[in-house]
Amino acid sequence: MLVAEFNNQKTNKDNSQTETSQILRGRDILCFSHDWTGDPLSKTHIARVLSKDNRILWINSIGYRTPTASTKDVKRALNKMKAFTEPIREVEPNIFVLNPLAIPIYNNESVKAVNTKWLQMQVKKGMRKLGFKNPFNLVFHPPSGVAAGKLGEKEIVYYCVDEYSAFTGVSAEAMLNYEKSLIDKSDFVIVSAEKLYETKSKLHSKTFLIRHGVDFSHFQKALNANTKIPDEIANLPRPIIGFHGLLADWVDFELIKKTAEYFKSGSVVLIGKIAVDAEQKVKILNDVKNIHFLGRKLYSDLPNYCKGFDVALNPFAISELTLAANPLKVREYLAAGLPVISTDIPEVAILEHCRIGQNHEDFIRQIEEALKNPRPQKAISDSVQNESWEARVDELREIIKTHI
Repeated sequence: MLVAEFNNQKTNKDNSQTETSQILRGRDILCFSHDWTGDPLSKTHIARVLSKDNRILWINSIGYRTPTASTKDVKRALNKMKAFTEPIREVEPNIFVLNPLAIPIYNNESVKAVNTKWLQMQVKKGMRKLGFKNPFNLVFHPPSGVAAGKLGEKEIVYYCVDEYSAFTGVSAEAMLNYEKSLIDKSDFVIVSAEKLYETKSKLHSKTFLIRHGVDFSHFQKALNANTKIPDEIANLPRPIIGFHGLLADWVDFELIKKTAEYFKSGSVVLIGKIAVDAEQKVKILNDVKNIHFLGRKLYSDLPNYCKGFDVALNPFAISELTLAANPLKVREYLAAGLPVISTDIPEVAILEHCRIGQNHEDFIRQIEEALKNPRPQKAISDSVQNESWEARVDELREIIKTHI
């Protein structure tokens, strides 16, 4: 290759990298998502990366299912009403949270029209207060998409991380209608799993797969010698078979029970809150003596608990919802150096150091194999070191550069 030709190619590459590096920087970004106060999910991590170079107006969820009369749902509704009276607040540098109020009915066109105008009014008021102009609208939550296209956006992106129509208590028809309307308005669609790509790419020609990342440096702390295992699990009988995450109805509680009964001389540790839809299902675990419910823990403390685990579980029941899921916890387990045993979830099966149980008996056998033949923790952790959230946001920037 001629020197001049090489230099031209290098210059073009450098210019391309410079161009990409300027995308989604110095912008005002709207982010319609779950409630900020919840556990950090993929949307939280993406917003935190973007907030280093942009201002984020994070709009808390307006919900996606009609609430029940349960104590938790009533409490949530009251908290929503209280939060609505609070001003926009800066929860982290460059991240401002707005608490909108909406009528929690999602399969009625008249209510949808009211919610559209009401949400639009609330968000515009927040934008005026912050001086937001020509925002980039990043919508994670389909019902919130009713306001998309009415807020002076320069770009609209639907970032789909779940098959929302498959959630318990949701009107599938209403949710799919919300989603179809949002997709039609979007410049392009991002999905986090191959299964989601299969369905959403049929609705938008510009659909792209960006798999979840991991807060690698945080969970890698589990490998540090000075990271202390919490007292409440430090002296439990081993092996310690661990789980952290939401204990929702997509978890296979019968599988957890069988696992605990098989490893009756060890301990099964469950970290996370119990969702409303799982309160009845989880009761089958109440009488199993070696199952330890530890409740929700601070995100900052999760590496400490992971350090105390011998193996980590992703015990999802197989369904339309979970087959399209990309469980965040799995890469977190791996970054912590833990072998992972999962049910047959496609986005887990593609990852190195994850063992897949084809049924309950095989799942338990895979745990045994992982305990008998442990792999080096550093090798497990290193397998996801290049899958940071910063790298995922760079993928988003590259897509924007190429397709908008």
